[in-house]
This record gives sequence, C-alpha cells and structure tokens, in this order.
Amino acid sequence: MSAKATPIWIAVGGLIFSLTAGFINAIGFLGVHHHGLSHVTGQVTLVSITLADSHPAAAFKAVSVGLWFFGGAILSGVIVQRPELSRRGRRYGVAMVVEGVVLTVATWLLVRGNDQGEYLAAMACGLQNAMATSYSGAVLRTTHVTGIVTDLGILLGHLIRGEPVETRKLGLLAQLLFGFVTGGLGGAVTFHHLGPWSLSVPAVLMLGGGVVFFATRKVLLHRPTTPPQQPAPPRAETAS
Repeated sequence: MSAKATPIWIAVGGLIFSLTAGFINAIGFLGVHHHGLSHVTGQVTLVSITLADSHPAAAFKAVSVGLWFFGGAILSGVIVQRPELSRRGRRYGVAMVVEGVVLTVATWLLVRGNDQGEYLAAMACGLQNAMATSYSGAVLRTTHVTGIVTDLGILLGHLIRGEPVETRKLGLLAQLLFGFVTGGLGGAVTFHHLGPWSLSVPAVLMLGGGVVFFATRKVLLHRPTTPPQQPAPPRAETAS
C-alpha cells in the first residue's frame, strides 16, 4: 500500500525518545535497586510481590517510582496542553528541555549516592511518554515496547492475510523498537564504564533535542510562503 513518507521531525523525534527511554531503563535495572524506570507495569507487579513477601520498604520504593512517573505525565499535560502531533505551535521543545533538566538533576543526585535520582529519572520518562501521542493511527509510546510489539504483530498478521498495511506506520513502529533496544544497549555499556554518570548521556540528548526543535521550528515558521499561481482568466475575443 502506498503511503506518504513519515515527516522527518516525527521520525527523528521518535528515535531520540525511544533511545533515551531504553538508555534510562537499562541504567535503572543496573543501578542499586534494579528497578525499571521507563514504565509502570513492572512497578505495579513489584508492589504486589513485595507486599506478599512482607517487604514494605521495597513496596514503597516501587510505589514511589510509579508515582513519580505519573507526576511526569501530569507535568507534560501542563506544558504541552493538547497531544496532537500534527498541530503546530505545541510546546514540545519546552517539554524536551524540561526533561533534560530533570535528568541532569537526577544524574547529580545519583553521582552523590542519593537514590532520589531514580525517582527523577522515572519522572522524566513519564513526561516523555505523555509527550508522544497518536500519529497515523498508531499510539506512539516511546518508553516501553509492549504496545509497539503488539501493533507490529497486528500489522504483520494483516500482511500474512494479504490485507493492505500502511507502510509508514509499520516503519515507524519498527524504528521505535530499534531505538529502545539500541538505547538499552548503550545504557548498559555506558553504565559499566561511567556508573551513575551514564545518565548524563540521555540528559544531554534531550537538552540538545529541545534546542534543535526550537531552532527548526523557528526556521519553518519564518519560511516565506508563496501563494499558488492562479491561472489567468481567458481573454475575451473582440469582434472584428
């Protein structure tokens, strides 16, 4: 099925988001408490397990990670307002810079042995996940891959049945999955060399991404537009 190409700003933004989330999640698993930070499903299960095993402190830790993720989603709603990626003028650049700042503070805390940095990293993921929204009929959730794998499976099932599939949606989902896996690999390798300092990599990535977003949007908004040429009206013939 033929389809228009995915806009470059959506493709690049989705890749940056998924890379960042995979990076942060790998650091969370390799840290002191071995928590995933980029999603809430695992935290809810962990709360149930730790309560069943009579470990209230561990349950509190898992609840806290989930609540900070939730707080990040609320912050995104305050900043971005409405979530349509196709609408111009939304403050995604602001949200990206805020996430970069949150990750910078989280890095500073973790380097000093303060576990509160993990909560801020989870908050950054919640902020980012709420930024990503629907595009081309797909829900772009960049901080976890369950929905991505599910949507990919549905689309591939349609292909097997010989039904038409929107190729740009398939490509975008595959790109997000690739970005998350690659980010996790980068986070693991970097953590083994830099420890908590490795969280500075996604912080710089998001800060830089926000600056690029502002610059690109400014150029696009000030690009001169030329109205389409109107065909000249037919000339009236004069009687000789």
